[in-house]
Amino acid sequence: MCGIVGLFLKNWALQPELGRLTSLMLETMTERGPDSAGFAVYDGAAAGHRKMTVRGISSSNAGDLESGFLQITGNNGNVHQRCDHLVLTYAEEHETPLRAYMNEFGRGVHIASCGDSIELYKGVGLPEHVATRFELKTMRGTHAIGHTRMATESAVTIAGAHPFSTGPDQCLVHNGSLSNHNSLRRMLVREGLAFDTENDSEVAAGYLSWRLSRGDKLDQALESSIDVLDGFYTFVVGTRDGFAVLRDPVACKPAVIAETDDYVAFASEYRALAELPAIQNAKVLEPEPQKVYHWEHAA
Repeated sequence: MCGIVGLFLKNWALQPELGRLTSLMLETMTERGPDSAGFAVYDGAAAGHRKMTVRGISSSNAGDLESGFLQITGNNGNVHQRCDHLVLTYAEEHETPLRAYMNEFGRGVHIASCGDSIELYKGVGLPEHVATRFELKTMRGTHAIGHTRMATESAVTIAGAHPFSTGPDQCLVHNGSLSNHNSLRRMLVREGLAFDTENDSEVAAGYLSWRLSRGDKLDQALESSIDVLDGFYTFVVGTRDGFAVLRDPVACKPAVIAETDDYVAFASEYRALAELPAIQNAKVLEPEPQKVYHWEHAA
């Protein structure tokens, strides 16, 4: 059992409130996932720059990692630490050598996400504690998704926590279980994708990244997954410009969407939406099985 939340702002005057509202929703889902939690917040970097979130930072590796990063960027990059994660901002031209450096660095450091907009954080513990460690309430942005996990088929680890990011500015949270993830993982590895865990949700994220890399739009990639992914699932997928929701054909996992003139919100249970602004005026619906719901900001 897991809890999923998402918030997409139509009214950008609410951007300073995004983190606080997402944290409130995430904490409400604690009973659905007390083992670990994570979230992705989308707030764009300056034009011509990229952001990379790396996790596994400690007093023993932070100095060396930052020194190497600044050497690659010619001392023109920016480093911002949140607990055991770093957000690195740098010019686009440094993307390839920086990614290679991070992949080779070792010492427990892993790339959590990369893109123009995304910052991704996750940790072990109660959702409230994870949100507090990363100061989620202080974050601003245009949209966010979050996840609370109750591990049933694997250990409680940061690596196993959601969201999973397998492509630029893309991440996925999942409530459910996939039965054919091993065979699909082998196919995707042959196509050049790499995976950090044995988690079935990472495979779902990887499949969507693969379809997007082949030219699909997000809704097309999700529609194709209906015929490919065996199991039961509710997905919320974040991209640079928005997010999408998809439930499997049986739709046994709970889900609810609320939409107002100011925002679209998603949660596994309505109680996570109950304290949102003007929720009494929202159009509330249960997403239908096998139907892609997609909201996007104008490019």
